[in-house]
Amino acid sequence: MENLEERGHLLTEQINPNSRNLDQMTCLELVDLFNQEDAQTLKAIAQARLELAQVIDITSNALSKGGRLFYVGAGTSGRLGVLDAAECPPTFCTNPDLVQGIIAGGAAALVRSSEDLEDSQEDGASAIAQRHINEKDIVIGISAGGTTPFVHGALEAAKQRGASTVSLSCVPVEQVQIRVDIDIRLLTGPEVLAGSTRLKAGTVTKMALNIISTGVMVRLGKVYGNRMIDVSVTNRKLHDRALRILEDLTDLSREEAGFLLERSGRRVKLALLMHWTGLEGQESQALLHTHQGNLRVALQAHNQSSNL
Repeated sequence: MENLEERGHLLTEQINPNSRNLDQMTCLELVDLFNQEDAQTLKAIAQARLELAQVIDITSNALSKGGRLFYVGAGTSGRLGVLDAAECPPTFCTNPDLVQGIIAGGAAALVRSSEDLEDSQEDGASAIAQRHINEKDIVIGISAGGTTPFVHGALEAAKQRGASTVSLSCVPVEQVQIRVDIDIRLLTGPEVLAGSTRLKAGTVTKMALNIISTGVMVRLGKVYGNRMIDVSVTNRKLHDRALRILEDLTDLSREEAGFLLERSGRRVKLALLMHWTGLEGQESQALLHTHQGNLRVALQAHNQSSNL
């Protein structure tokens, strides 16, 4: 790990020549500069496409076999991990334990700066031990500059426990070495505001986490076509979305879709299988369970058995 007293050489800490007169720009010039610089995030994601695909592959395999996904970070990086984890249950109806965010300083650090808490490797290792992380799990360490002791401590502890480890950072490998199974480098260059990694580095991290978690859930069968068929129907907006999914994928009217949704216990995936197979709720649930909750596979299996 790099000496924290000598971080000026890191890509994320360098001075951006395009923003040297930042304090003299007009409002429109500021907006245009940010827009120009943010274009680097798309290039960074494209350059890391193979590694991101690898992470989706190993994570979906791990979760299908009883494993869990953990994001670990401090400051902005930690908050982004917690945010992505928190969005999985309502979007994909996952158990909150399946995808978890670990941030240095705990819940209080989500709303109040606690950057001093990132300097303890021991705290990172303790967070891994407290959650009984094991060889079935995946741990993704998020650190824009790649040097956060809390993250390094967590990754080392996770590796010792047999978990698969991944790193997301925004510095080239020659600047910081990180011992992980998959090392993702999202190189967006120096920030508009020197060293403020909540900007491009934060944006590209959010993009990468969106890709990883959504890709994993697609592979786990929580999506049919491009519809979130495991959506948790917990408010009016999500109830309306569930009805629209049923209407769009079937020949049902909105009223009929509403009756079907209630019969299924407000579970869109189950409702679709019931409609397409003619099976009742318990039979449909058993069929889904047999095929690990994958609607398309369950439907194909039913159709094949019906044609025998």
